[in-house]
Amino acid sequence: MGLKAILGKFFNKYLFNAEWKCLSCGAEIFGDKAFCEKCYNELPFNDGYICQHCGRKVIAAENYCSTCKGKLLSMDKGRSVFNYDKPISTMIKQLKYYNKRYLVDYFAKELSLCYLKNYFNADYITYVPMTKRSKAKRGYNQSQLLAKALSERVGVPLYDGLIKVKETKRQATLNRAQRLENLKQAFKVEDKKLLKEKTVVLVDDVTTTGSTAEVICERLKKAGATNVYLLTVASLPPIDKY
Repeated sequence: MGLKAILGKFFNKYLFNAEWKCLSCGAEIFGDKAFCEKCYNELPFNDGYICQHCGRKVIAAENYCSTCKGKLLSMDKGRSVFNYDKPISTMIKQLKYYNKRYLVDYFAKELSLCYLKNYFNADYITYVPMTKRSKAKRGYNQSQLLAKALSERVGVPLYDGLIKVKETKRQATLNRAQRLENLKQAFKVEDKKLLKEKTVVLVDDVTTTGSTAEVICERLKKAGATNVYLLTVASLPPIDKY
């Protein structure tokens, strides 16, 4: 382990304390709050009108929004804690790309509240996997960290049998049709007997188009799962807002 990694580990373990640093701006705070008052008031909670199916923010309540209608068929329901806006979008990028793993605790706390609010009552919690190569390059899978922390908070077992077997192009650069083609044969489900007639919650950091989640939900259902729900930290609203 290099000096930079050692110092980073020491800082995260001994010097960073969410009880006295705002998770967004880093300002000193006191008590058990995670944010200073200014940053907390800017948090983009997804607590307005949502699509009842995929959970995205919409301009009026919809059973199916324009993004998921006729498309997200294997996912039974999706929910997200936040809309993908600042400061949450910045924090997610810090976790995903800059090793700010101390953010997992706060995100898991909010995910657990969302889980309970929506009565998911799952038998297993799982996550969007990475290939061994990609995980080794980054050093961790942020979705796995979130799922593990959520599992511990709500007392639901973590299912590690979802494997990504093929490298894929970055989803953010592709349209929906290209995303689905890109994901074909990318995932494999092991220990299928564990999933028979079970309810599974799939955890990820962000819902964009939902293509990745849809492919995984389809795989989990073919493996025997009865219901598969998606739970993410944040989601992007439909492009046309409805």
